[in-house]
Amino acid sequence: MKLALHWKILIGLALGIALGLVLNYAAVEAKEASAAGAEPGAFVSGVNSVAPSITKFLGLIGDLFKRALQFIAAPIILFAMILAVNSLGDPRKLGRLGAKTGGIFACTAVLSVVVGLLLVNVIQPGGSRFISEEARGALLASTTAQTQTTTSNVLNASKTTDPWTLVREIMPTNPFDSLARGDMLQIVVLALLLGIALSLLPGDTSRPVIRVVEGLNEAFIMIVRGIMRVAPIGVFCLIVPIVANLGFGVLASLGAYCGTVLLGLAIIQFIIYPGVVKTFSPMPLRTFFRGIAQVQMVAFSSSSSAATLPVTIEAVRDKLGVARDITSFVCAMGAKINMDGTALMQAVATVFLAQFYGRDLSLAAQAALVFTAVFAAIGSPGIPSGGMVMLVIVLRSQGIPDGGIAMILAVDRVLDMCRTVVNVTGDAAVAVALAGTEGQLARSAPHATTTAAPRSEELSEVR
Repeated sequence: MKLALHWKILIGLALGIALGLVLNYAAVEAKEASAAGAEPGAFVSGVNSVAPSITKFLGLIGDLFKRALQFIAAPIILFAMILAVNSLGDPRKLGRLGAKTGGIFACTAVLSVVVGLLLVNVIQPGGSRFISEEARGALLASTTAQTQTTTSNVLNASKTTDPWTLVREIMPTNPFDSLARGDMLQIVVLALLLGIALSLLPGDTSRPVIRVVEGLNEAFIMIVRGIMRVAPIGVFCLIVPIVANLGFGVLASLGAYCGTVLLGLAIIQFIIYPGVVKTFSPMPLRTFFRGIAQVQMVAFSSSSSAATLPVTIEAVRDKLGVARDITSFVCAMGAKINMDGTALMQAVATVFLAQFYGRDLSLAAQAALVFTAVFAAIGSPGIPSGGMVMLVIVLRSQGIPDGGIAMILAVDRVLDMCRTVVNVTGDAAVAVALAGTEGQLARSAPHATTTAAPRSEELSEVR
């Protein structure tokens, strides 16, 4: 009970993986025994008999946990952003923060795609070195049956990579519809407009509204803290069905592709983002990674930046000591436009499938792919495997058969969990960087009052 919350979440994650592997092993053994006309052992039979009930029950609990996080994501963005913009007061400061945030996000996104393209061209996971003609035929045969349905489902949810359309869709036509659909970018725009309008009104008019918003914001923060108390159980329940259904054997046939994506994500996570933190702030990297440990674990299990957002905001504000207004502003923006892991995946997946199908992508085509992948990542919904929704559009823009999407989907669930960790780490890194440039980290004594009053033991960790 004295363990820090992130250690409890890690234990829940490890136990969930262990139980999922046991269930997956039993399912594989039973299938092999049935194919050989033999009877599975008593242990395998016993586990198999209860496995459906276990995965269904744990899946239900895990879904409730994730839905609880998604439930508070939209209102906490709305209220926190209104307070952040209102507290900034000066529109020039808002413009300065927006320019810095957008600039850093754009640079890390382009860097991420370039890293992905370099790796996929050097490693060539779709080439004959890793996939023989026999394996290529087997993969195509195994995915042909599900290609049509899979591609149809993804296309139904897809939007466009056209930057002009994406910019137009930023402005909500109905703010209540945006809140109901959970369109994070439109909610951010709504909050920006309300915050600016309230800051321009006379104090007597705006003050009662601000007090109501402050009360609602604090109420939702209390809900977040309550949800995080059961986070270890929620993470355990989320991970068991995933591992039970997939196991790790599914990664073997596409191991080179998975390895390329994971290597690229590791470069973003441990080189690019630490570089951002060290360049723009005095925060030690150990403090940074300790402060977001539980955020990363929730992101890994939920596979959703939007669902993790309330936890990200609380950790960045209270554990990293970033000022309240900067935390709300950057994290809310980042939950929608900072999709570096997704952008890298789309670049790697596109070139991988081009190699797999024997299509040659010129340097000009790959240069265009940098910007296509960035805009596609921004347009991706903040849901599990949301990047897949836009990948079909990217593939078609390069003339690559979209039938290969089924192969990518076969292993994407595990990779999506890792991408989400990278995305939320980027949100925290940019928030720390921005606070460093503004002199609003908790370690700076003159600005300590601008934070959300972190507990003394948390401030001592930052110092």
